[in-house]
Amino acid sequence: MFKVLRDLLRYNKEFLLGTILICIILALIAASFFSPYDENAIYVVAPDMPPSAEFWLGTTSRGQEVFWQIAASMRNTLFFGIIVAFVSRIIAIAVGLISGYIGGRTDQIIMAVNDTLGALPNIPILLLLVFVLRDQMTWFMLAITAALLGWTHDSRLIRSVALSLRHREFTRHAVFSGMRTRQILIREHLPYVMPIVFFTTMNNLIWAIGLEVTLSVLGFSDINRPTIGGMIYWANAHSAMVSGVWWWVAFPMLFVVVLFLGLFMLAMSVNEYIDPRSRLARMGA
Repeated sequence: MFKVLRDLLRYNKEFLLGTILICIILALIAASFFSPYDENAIYVVAPDMPPSAEFWLGTTSRGQEVFWQIAASMRNTLFFGIIVAFVSRIIAIAVGLISGYIGGRTDQIIMAVNDTLGALPNIPILLLLVFVLRDQMTWFMLAITAALLGWTHDSRLIRSVALSLRHREFTRHAVFSGMRTRQILIREHLPYVMPIVFFTTMNNLIWAIGLEVTLSVLGFSDINRPTIGGMIYWANAHSAMVSGVWWWVAFPMLFVVVLFLGLFMLAMSVNEYIDPRSRLARMGA
């Protein structure tokens, strides 16, 4: 794993730039733990103050400093994406490896369920669930629900690799040596799909963060928890752009674009690294 990261940082400028952008976001998130204000407190500073030496990114109409609100909001938004990506990766890995290795009727049944779930429109389903279960749909439950809808495409990618691995010589040796199916999947096959897992994790993070921002802007999530979408929701509720408080909208959007761009560059560079021809071309071979 460390060798892969070293090669990417050394030979792939997109991966290096994406890493720098993500480090900027992580530094901002780290700063949120040293905020002088409670993240839910309002009217702690003078409202509607433009960016200045005292207030770097200005203040909101709710009396909150934009910089510290973005720091806390980015932490919660990224944490939402990590929960979605982590849970959906576990499901995708388990479904893809089991389906590809066992094959036969089991593979057909699993893929039928997989394709059925993949054909469902995710955002309308989430909006319906949030609307029906509004009182019970907490921020954490929303993340888990999104994760249960965000694994189908990635499990097919993992399955395609598992289908080839089941016929490899080392798999036959593992079976003849008495290794159980679980041991074969974890010890022998899982390392081969990790580059795909990393690539799909970046894509899933982008999807989950975009989903959280969309739902929060529409008011279909916990708007009292600071998130990037929540900041934009409150800015719209106070007519920030009409009132001239442009920094309340502009800076959250700027930082979420930096996050998206960093994750996208990491995903694309890892996808390129997976292709041996592209990797050799980068290294000058």
